[in-house]
Amino acid sequence: MLRMESDSGWWLITHPDHARLAGDFAAAWGNAQFRRPEPRVRVLKGIACHDDGWTARDAHPTITRQGKPSAFSTELVGKYSAFEEIDLEDYLAVRDRAVRIVAQQDPYAGLLISMHTYNLLTAHADRSTIAPPGLIVLDAFLARQREYQRALLVDIAEDATLSAAESTHQTIEEHFRLLQACDNLSLLACVAYEAPAHLLHPLPLNDGGAAEVSVHPLAPRHFRLTPWPFAQPQLIFKFPARHVEGKLFPDAQTLESAFHAAPIEQLTVMLSA
Repeated sequence: MLRMESDSGWWLITHPDHARLAGDFAAAWGNAQFRRPEPRVRVLKGIACHDDGWTARDAHPTITRQGKPSAFSTELVGKYSAFEEIDLEDYLAVRDRAVRIVAQQDPYAGLLISMHTYNLLTAHADRSTIAPPGLIVLDAFLARQREYQRALLVDIAEDATLSAAESTHQTIEEHFRLLQACDNLSLLACVAYEAPAHLLHPLPLNDGGAAEVSVHPLAPRHFRLTPWPFAQPQLIFKFPARHVEGKLFPDAQTLESAFHAAPIEQLTVMLSA
């Protein structure tokens, strides 16, 4: 779950809906300067479906120790530092499911999701918030992900529908970076981030180079991107969210009831050159 604070409560956005927004960004990606992803359908599937494993978990939102909805928020942008708030084994099981349910349909898309998962839990995870027994569990999970990635690479190398260029490590790395970029931009939008940011990695250009994209908030859920990676000078996207009244909840059941009683509404995010 992701949360965005309002005057009277919280907007809650599910992980799969956040991922669909990331997929919408990826579908619009590319112009005279920035390279469009190819194989397009398979890359877009990986980006749009990278959190499909969260569907069941997000149907039962929980609360933090303070009584807030337990969800990704502005405080967690750029880091994973709240492991003391979650059941680590359950969390890793969700992450593993998110990889495998897509990889079983499309190894290429699944590999991108596994690389994304691995990166989140190595480059961005705060290991100091994990107890020593949990670190053993985490490291074993990461080792299994690396092993699974090697198996997926074998499947990709044997896939006659992919061109030689599309199956190279360099191209796969570029698509992983695009997933990271679109995921991060969606996170910024879904929590209405108010500080300057960037899209994590240099992103591929048509001339063979790469450029880092900066994100500058102009208004709530309105951002200017520099350099501009889309064909149109301004884009508006929609994503579903539910609003729950109240800042703190006595228990998870109260939050869950409020969440399911709330109507699904459409929020917008605007991107400008």
